[in-house]
Amino acid sequence: MPAYLETAVEIAREAGALLATFFERHVPFETKGENDLVTEADRASERLIVERLRTHFPSHAIVAEEGGGHESASGYRWYVDPLDGTTNFAHSFPMFNVTLALEAEGELVAGVIFDPIKNELFTTERGAGSYLNNRRIRVSQTRKLTDALVATGFPSRKRHLNINIHFYHQLGMQTHGVRRCGSAAIDLAYVACGRLEAFWEFGLNPWDMAAGVLLIEEAGGKCSGMHGEPHRLRGPDLVADNGLIHEEIVGLFEEIFSGRYRVPMPAIAG
Repeated sequence: MPAYLETAVEIAREAGALLATFFERHVPFETKGENDLVTEADRASERLIVERLRTHFPSHAIVAEEGGGHESASGYRWYVDPLDGTTNFAHSFPMFNVTLALEAEGELVAGVIFDPIKNELFTTERGAGSYLNNRRIRVSQTRKLTDALVATGFPSRKRHLNINIHFYHQLGMQTHGVRRCGSAAIDLAYVACGRLEAFWEFGLNPWDMAAGVLLIEEAGGKCSGMHGEPHRLRGPDLVADNGLIHEEIVGLFEEIFSGRYRVPMPAIAG
């Protein structure tokens, strides 16, 4: 494979350094729609990434969160989130990242997730494994959902319409706990390196999960829709895990989708 990953790493590190500079300055934020934040840092990082990608790969298509991408008839398509975890960033909560992934003829082939605060670089290539700071990573070997630490996320927009609170409660009661870190790419990277056993969420965009999905698959894990169907980048939901608890977690999800709760919601005392 040409040096796609090497170039993506260089770009992610440069964009991450830019974000770190903005982070120290505590830049103000604005809203784009209901409760969806954007900052000067998002836009600056996206401009940098898109410019670098177009310089190195002028024929490739680019899909970027803030709309600065580039359409093309090429079979190569980059998915770019210039600042995953904008709400965290805007509140000086130090969990955010830059993520890039490359799709070739409909198949994910390379991905990068870079956390500039922890200086953690997650990289992967199809057929070549997944790495954290150049060390091979693998998913955890936990075999029971009751022994798992899992994570999820909630949308910025229309949270009152999102059904995930039902899943959050059930998983919270039947695992070691549910983490809600505010950065889907970081959550997926943590599944890939064994810090989490599973992650699920509704309504993610392709740039949120493309690199993380490949990281997990190359680290020995499994990704699918929440009903167990094959994963699609533009699908309505995602569950990603170590593969060993996949059938159990999908089975639990099916119960919740059908309205059957193993643990009832607690009543609020009057």
